[in-house]
Amino acid sequence: MPGFYAEGEYDLSGFVLGIVKKELVIDGKIILARDVLIGLPASGVHSNGFSLVRRVLAHSGLSLTDQLLGSSLLKMLSAFCFCLLKQVLDIISKGGVKGVAHITGGGLTDNIPRVFPKGLGAVIYKDSWEVSAVFKWIQEAGRVEDAEMRRTFNMGIGMVLVVSKETSHRILKDGNGAYCIGEVITGEGVSYR
Repeated sequence: MPGFYAEGEYDLSGFVLGIVKKELVIDGKIILARDVLIGLPASGVHSNGFSLVRRVLAHSGLSLTDQLLGSSLLKMLSAFCFCLLKQVLDIISKGGVKGVAHITGGGLTDNIPRVFPKGLGAVIYKDSWEVSAVFKWIQEAGRVEDAEMRRTFNMGIGMVLVVSKETSHRILKDGNGAYCIGEVITGEGVSYR
């Protein structure tokens, strides 16, 4: 995290290790072209992109105090990062999930293809969910191009599930805040329409 820690400082992190039966592993091997991408909402920036956020804040022409006090920017930047585990496990328990991509560093562009078999890519429908105001502010204040925003931030999508079209109808009908954000295509990488 460049520019975040002073010389001699460090961060202590933890992790969770789980066990799953081999036959229940979701490894993306059965993903096919025309499968659907379901996006689960994120609560904000989460923990990625803060180097870019700090650069935007530094170059916005306002003091940090002016930017944060009297505005909702502080609230948006420090939004509690809620865990999507319960929601994801609930959806998985009902069957039909072929792939799961956590949208963290690398944003939508780099994380979604990691779950695909070779030869598959994705098309993301640009206006299929509401991008939160914090991302709009970052992009405008920092004059950040669309491609960099999508590669750096989650853009309001914390997790992407890859499912069949039939499964997508069930998930979207369940009222869990999910969006249909795109589809799997033959090809490589991620494009936006």
